[in-house]
Amino acid sequence: MMDLFSRLEASGISTWLRTSQSLWAFPFVLAVHTVGLGLIVGSTVVVDLRILGGASRIQLKPLEKFFSIMWLGLALNTISGLMLFAKEATTVGISAVFWVKITLIALSVWVLLRIKRQVFDDPLVDQRPIPGGTRALALASILLWVGAITAGRLMAYVGPTQPEAGGLFGS
Repeated sequence: MMDLFSRLEASGISTWLRTSQSLWAFPFVLAVHTVGLGLIVGSTVVVDLRILGGASRIQLKPLEKFFSIMWLGLALNTISGLMLFAKEATTVGISAVFWVKITLIALSVWVLLRIKRQVFDDPLVDQRPIPGGTRALALASILLWVGAITAGRLMAYVGPTQPEAGGLFGS
């Protein structure tokens, strides 16, 4: 696994992100990652809070349009996240905090898909009460995103800072 991480880190785009002084390199990719995060988490939390009972005068069905914003945010984060990972794959790839973050994101997307299916695929969504299980999913969604964001920030402060330190896939 470390061989794959080493090759990824030695790639041209990774080297460019690490060494370029251009604002179009690392600062731009990091900004895109932040915007993507704002799009997916912001729109998801709006839908989750509505499911939990907030702004109850607003019908749920029109909020389905937020899913296109969520998918755009997820796409931006996936592309920029892969680039950021490649930049320091041998360090990030052995970080348990990184893998916690990725797991929380995967669970968040799974919960989002369940909410989409349970709420927005129901043509009578605004004519019946929201089931308790769906409310639990909305709360779980918020908590999972808080965990993923927290893990993402902790990556800068917790865990190995040198590949030689070992870690999840280290020697």
